[in-house]
Amino acid sequence: MHPVSIGALAFSACYLYSPRGTGPVSACSRLLRAGLKTASGETLARAATRVREQFAERRQFAWVFGADVVLVPVPTSVATHCAAVWASADLARSLYARGLAGGVWTGLRRARTVRKSATAPHGERPTVEEHYASFAVQAAPWSAGGMLGRIVLVDDVVTKGRTLLAAALRLREAFPQAQIRAFALFRTLGRVERLERLLAPCEGEIRWVGDDAYREP
Repeated sequence: MHPVSIGALAFSACYLYSPRGTGPVSACSRLLRAGLKTASGETLARAATRVREQFAERRQFAWVFGADVVLVPVPTSVATHCAAVWASADLARSLYARGLAGGVWTGLRRARTVRKSATAPHGERPTVEEHYASFAVQAAPWSAGGMLGRIVLVDDVVTKGRTLLAAALRLREAFPQAQIRAFALFRTLGRVERLERLLAPCEGEIRWVGDDAYREP
């Protein structure tokens, strides 16, 4: 399946993340992300509660979450059969525990390992095609198969959106009738020198533009 076939993947994000920015807010974004990556229970609980507050009190993410939504965590870059080690799976379970979805399904897996984007040189990060080829979708149990009408991919961070776009393509093959969207706790602002705020809920799109993923905003 070619990336252009999916059109635009709608996504939402809650926080900003600056990998190299200066100032206290940028530093705080890195600390919060590091806590999530290490699957800190306190960090996950606090972040999921904040998402819940934005949903309930400010009507943010209203088109992302709901009782009819199944959260599908995006697996780590390493091929593994154990979803317990994924930060995204822990995040999805925390969101579910706060009533933001009807279930969590860990049926999207890495069939083979890809290079980790965060540590790869700029020109050597996995492409959409490489991510897509590395993903596999497990056969859904009957209960999950009946629920997968609204799928929300869950990841901790979205940068360009290559991983999310590839994951959506793979799920589209398996569940062609499903509505597929994405949620990331953080969206990266790599070229911003200094963050002025950490909490910045947004709705946007990831598109296939010029042979690569393009995220807006």
